[in-house]
Amino acid sequence: MDTLVKTYGSAIIGVNAITITVEVNIDTGVNYYLVGLPDSAIKESQQRIYAALKNVGFRVPGKAITINMAPADIRKEGSAYDLTIALGILAASGQIKNEGIGEYIMMGELSLDGGLQPIKGALPIAIEARKKGFKGFILPAQNAREAAIVDSLEVYGVKSISDVIGFFNGDKKLLPEKINTREEFFNTLNSYEFDFSDVKGQENIKRALEIAAAGGHNVLLIGPPGAGKTMLAKRLPGILPPLSLHEALETTKIHSVAGKMGREDALLSVRPYRSPHHTISDAGLVGGGTYPMPGEISLAHNGVLFLDELPEFKRTVLEVMRQPMEDRVVTISRARLTVEYPASFMLVAAMNPCPCGYYNHPEKDCSCAPGMVQRYLNRISGPLLDRIDIHVEVVPVPFGELSRMTTAEKSAVIRDRVIEARKIQEQRYSEHKEVHCNAQMSSKMLRELCQIDQQGNLLLKTAMERLSLSARAYDRIIKVSRTIADLDASDDIKPEHLAEAIQYRSLDRENWGGG
Repeated sequence: MDTLVKTYGSAIIGVNAITITVEVNIDTGVNYYLVGLPDSAIKESQQRIYAALKNVGFRVPGKAITINMAPADIRKEGSAYDLTIALGILAASGQIKNEGIGEYIMMGELSLDGGLQPIKGALPIAIEARKKGFKGFILPAQNAREAAIVDSLEVYGVKSISDVIGFFNGDKKLLPEKINTREEFFNTLNSYEFDFSDVKGQENIKRALEIAAAGGHNVLLIGPPGAGKTMLAKRLPGILPPLSLHEALETTKIHSVAGKMGREDALLSVRPYRSPHHTISDAGLVGGGTYPMPGEISLAHNGVLFLDELPEFKRTVLEVMRQPMEDRVVTISRARLTVEYPASFMLVAAMNPCPCGYYNHPEKDCSCAPGMVQRYLNRISGPLLDRIDIHVEVVPVPFGELSRMTTAEKSAVIRDRVIEARKIQEQRYSEHKEVHCNAQMSSKMLRELCQIDQQGNLLLKTAMERLSLSARAYDRIIKVSRTIADLDASDDIKPEHLAEAIQYRSLDRENWGGG
């Protein structure tokens, strides 16, 4: 008897999912046809399905099997369709009951013993399944918690294909995974490992990072080895405002698509901190590859991207990051498709002042040849340097500070001040949906919202001429001074706010390294 059965899976495009219909038709004859733009991993599923079904007491019938993955013009990738195809074959050959099989999205890679391996993108698939009105989502147990944060959808985490067969035949009852999303989210909202109270001294750097967190500004830390640049950067996520539920969901989707979610993870509730090595490729940082995947800048979405040893990164890698820093989204274009990944991150970069690391060191002498300091800094292009609002010099902490027993200010106290400053900004930009903090202001908004008095203008003019600052640097100074004013709860930008903001541009390369 000729039989046609439809089962449903999902494909990931960018950070969203689209439903894929797997049509299985069994006819007279002997052959196995798999059509609908499958990649090599899906074509190889035939051998995995044959072995897995045989090892759980079922079989692939010796007939002509045609499998179509619709829509046929979208390329299907990965091994996660094994379960969808296998159950389609079993239902079409009458080995399991096919009532209700079309009400579920089913995804999972099969082991040869019938076990299920984890998949990528469980959260966006679950969101799409609910949107399309499916009753439930059957997937490997390792991904169940991640998908279960979507309410109004039955999520079944299974360990083996035999559990799914028993479920559809009515022999086995599966229990849906249940998660209280809000409780889970709020319980772990402030669980940061690192605290600013661990850092002795460096009060000026802590102040710079507080301003950066309050206004969403990018930061460059310049200093010798061992001055504490990495230690300070690691503590920055702990003073940023807590994630909103919407931001947490958005961040979790990206990590889900990239396959970075652990078995116990459900919803990411702390801001991400990503620290890629300087040998990273262009595609590794911004995303892409043969089958596009999110890069480090997208994994740092709503959090912090820390680039240590900035001049050691390949020039092309840094230049390709310039546009996403402005647009807060990265677009990857291929001949057949274009995908967009969110990339709204705070950049914290750290570097030595010169190749030997000791230029401007209070105690050690720099051994670099004349002009080396300038050449080293020239590895970072002017346009990239201009996109970094705050440049601050980190000096080693003296022994007296290190040995002092007093406890420094806790991250929670700094965070409260940052939250207050962000509330002021939320009110200011309530009519601008795309702008959430001072760093995101456009030049037009800057002129409207940041009025400076005559004394302030004179101060700025002198600084611009002496430091040979670019027009973009001028904008950055005003943005940073607006944030300093917000931290002071001041409506106006005062000369002292501008003076502090100007000192955070003092490492612009025209006056650094004797150039």
